Amino acid sequence: MRASDVVVVGGGPAGLYAASSLARAGCGVTLLEEHADIGEPVHCTGVLARDAFEEFRLDTADILNELTTVRFYAPSGHTIEYSTRSVEAVVIDRAAFDRRLAGEAVRAGVRMIHGRAMAISVDPDGVTVSAPPGRVRARACVLACGASYAMQRDLGLGMPKLLMRSAQVELPAERLGDVEVHFGRSLAPGGFAWAVPVSRGDRAFVRVGVMCHSDASRHFHRVLEHVAPRWGVRRPPVAKPRQKILPLEPIQRTYADRLLVVGDAAGLVKPTTGGGIYYSLLTASLAAETLAQALDTDDLGAERLSGYEASWRQRLDPELRSQLLLRRIAQRLSDADIDGLFELATTDGIMPLIRQTAAFNHHREFIVALLKHPPARRLLFKAAFA
Repeated sequence: MRASDVVVVGGGPAGLYAASSLARAGCGVTLLEEHADIGEPVHCTGVLARDAFEEFRLDTADILNELTTVRFYAPSGHTIEYSTRSVEAVVIDRAAFDRRLAGEAVRAGVRMIHGRAMAISVDPDGVTVSAPPGRVRARACVLACGASYAMQRDLGLGMPKLLMRSAQVELPAERLGDVEVHFGRSLAPGGFAWAVPVSRGDRAFVRVGVMCHSDASRHFHRVLEHVAPRWGVRRPPVAKPRQKILPLEPIQRTYADRLLVVGDAAGLVKPTTGGGIYYSLLTASLAAETLAQALDTDDLGAERLSGYEASWRQRLDPELRSQLLLRRIAQRLSDADIDGLFELATTDGIMPLIRQTAAFNHHREFIVALLKHPPARRLLFKAAFA
C-alpha cells in the first residue's frame, strides 16, 4: 500500500496523529489542511493529561507548565480549592504541539496539501475530496475537520445533538495564579468560565475563556472583566476572543463506506468540560488501527469499518454516558442550586469523594459517587426535573 490509500481531512491533533499512524503502518497518506499554517489559529485551552504523553508517545517539549491546584468559584463568590497529590494535567503550547505532530507526520511519509475541503464523495472504487484548486483521490478517508458538520450531515452521519459555544484568548499577565473555574448564569449560563496560568519562559500569561449556551463573546468579556484584576491583566486589553462551537455529544454514526470520523468532527469530546485533545488522539489511534487492517484486506465497507465505532464505544461509552447525564443536569442548575452544591462540598462529604474518585481524563467514578451521595442526589435531580 502506498500512493493513494488514505486522505485525511484536517490537520489538528486527530488528523495528524491518524495520518502518522497510518503512514507508519505502510499506508500512502495525503493530509488536507485548510489553514496555511499548521497549529494556527489556536482554538482550545491546551490543557492535557500528563499521562497522555506516555500513552501516545508524545514529545514533552511543548509542555509549558504543570497544574496541580484549581479554585472553584460559586455564583455567590464562595470558593473551594482542590489540589491533586501529583501532577495530573499540564498546559501545552498548542500551536507548537500541532506543528510537532505535523513534523512527525511528514517524516513518516505523509504528503501535506493546504486547501479547504468542500465536499466528500464516496463511490465503489474510492473517495474523492473536492478542495480548490483540485481534487484528492484515495481508497479511504479519515474526516478530522473539527467542529464543522456540513460534510457529516451530507454523508448521512448526522451531527451532535448537544452543542455549546466558547470564546477564549491568551493575555499577558503581571502574575500567575492557580486555575480558576467560575460558575453562574451571569458569567457562563449553562456552562462555566476559566482562567488558566501559562508560563512562557520568564513571561506570565493567562488563558481566559467561557463555555455557555449562546452569545459567548459577550459573556467572555464579562468573565475577563471579572478575573483581570486578580491576574494583573492590563485594562483595556486588546482581547478579541477566538470563538468556536463545542460538540458535547457524538454524531449518530462515525463510520461509512470507506470513511471514518475522529475527534471533534465525530463529536467526541468530554461532555463535562468540552476538552477534546485526549479523545482526539485516542480516536485517531483506534481509527488508524481499524483502517490499516481494512486496507490490507481491501475490505473498506461500512460493516468492516464499524469496528472502529465498536472500539471507541468500548473505551468511552461509560464515560460519555455519565458525563452527558451530569452535563444535562448542570445546564438546568440555578445559581441557588450551584451555591447549594458548594455548601455541600464544604459541609457534607463531597470533597472526600473528589479526592477519592476524581481524575483528569476519567470522570465517571466521581459522577457515580456524587449521584449516590443522598444530599447531592436530591439537589441534582430536583433541578433536573424542575
